[in-house]
Amino acid sequence: MSDHRLSAVDLDMATLPPATAEIEHERRVAIFDLIEKNSFEPEGAPGGPYKLKLSLQDNRLVFDIAGEGAHEEYARTYALSLTPMKSVLKDYLLICDSYYEALRGSSPSQIEAVDMGRRGLHNEGADALEERLKGKVAIDHETARRLFTLVCALYRRG
Repeated sequence: MSDHRLSAVDLDMATLPPATAEIEHERRVAIFDLIEKNSFEPEGAPGGPYKLKLSLQDNRLVFDIAGEGAHEEYARTYALSLTPMKSVLKDYLLICDSYYEALRGSSPSQIEAVDMGRRGLHNEGADALEERLKGKVAIDHETARRLFTLVCALYRRG
């Protein structure tokens, strides 16, 4: 029986911009949640689990995928242009900044309104990522959401 899931996720520290405490916490939570529960099936892979390293190289999002255990010979690298996702990435990062600012002094209803917008853009980004990976890696929506959080961590400018 195949085990199409991620068992390890790393972000390329060389391409990772500095982060605030809130952003670093989101990164750690996203990686933890992703490893705990995910669906990740690279096209043509015999089975997992897989190790994933995410990085940014020349304005491309790079997925370095390696098999583990009985399938450790499996290795693929996909470099995806960020251009189709730039708009949602920028909008999401702007609303995240607004959300963190709202947490520092806004009313609960204002925080909730900003958070609803943030979640909507997060879903849009996850859908865009899922679309970009189509034909390369099959992922479910929750996996796409957590991966999008990590893509934002890489994309964010210090």
